[in-house]
Amino acid sequence: MVPAYSLQGEGPTAVVLLHGIGGGQSIWSDDASGTARAIAAGGFCAVSVDLPGYGASDTVGSVSLQGFVDAVAAVIDEVAAPHTVVLGHSMGGMVAQELVAQSPQHVQGLVLACTTSAFGKPDGAWQAAFVAERLAPLDAGLGMAGMAAQLVPGMVSPAAPPAAPAIARSIMSRVPEATYRQALRAIAGFDRRATLAAIDVPTLVLSGEHDRTAPPDVMQRMAGRIAGAEYVCLPQAGHIANVEAPAAFNEAVVVFLQRHFAFS
Repeated sequence: MVPAYSLQGEGPTAVVLLHGIGGGQSIWSDDASGTARAIAAGGFCAVSVDLPGYGASDTVGSVSLQGFVDAVAAVIDEVAAPHTVVLGHSMGGMVAQELVAQSPQHVQGLVLACTTSAFGKPDGAWQAAFVAERLAPLDAGLGMAGMAAQLVPGMVSPAAPPAAPAIARSIMSRVPEATYRQALRAIAGFDRRATLAAIDVPTLVLSGEHDRTAPPDVMQRMAGRIAGAEYVCLPQAGHIANVEAPAAFNEAVVVFLQRHFAFS
């Protein structure tokens, strides 16, 4: 099934925007990061997606890594642009890596933002601690709003503008709790380290200087395993870099797109 998505701009290159575990397509809107508008202004078609279980797609498809991949492939098939770049933030970056590994014909370019090529070690201590930390507020009955209030401050840079945490909390609070729980389990076993070297499309890897969830040194090593990948570290940004430093984030993305996908 095709999940909910919105289009902005036009052109032969579609840029499919995939949000993180606490997000939704609204993370790319003018009220949050302005990324969709910036991409459209750069001469491209921005395709903002609500992954299954999120936003207007809350009853569409499976809340699983494979369900996410299938949903994104269905969007790409329906949009049917001559060229497709997939931009994934955090969990969305994992979905993008899984998609290019499973179905490379769907992807002609990648932007991997504040993400990772592996979610710790299967059944490892770090992984267990991460899952426990994320679920503890929900298990305590605080709901998504309470969880967002606890988690977001540790995800943003100390230099983040005051509005950024509020935006992130608002968006995370709207994610259904069941979706969040299922999505967290879905990515728990993610590991695409072995297939990074097989990626053969133009790739931009974007990190935030103060990101503790996807640290810059980890992302830089990931970029080094993708042939020809470009790496940019955004200063004074944390894990939600697109909201914390939207001008720098959007500029890096559009410059990359115009360098590789500015077709007439």
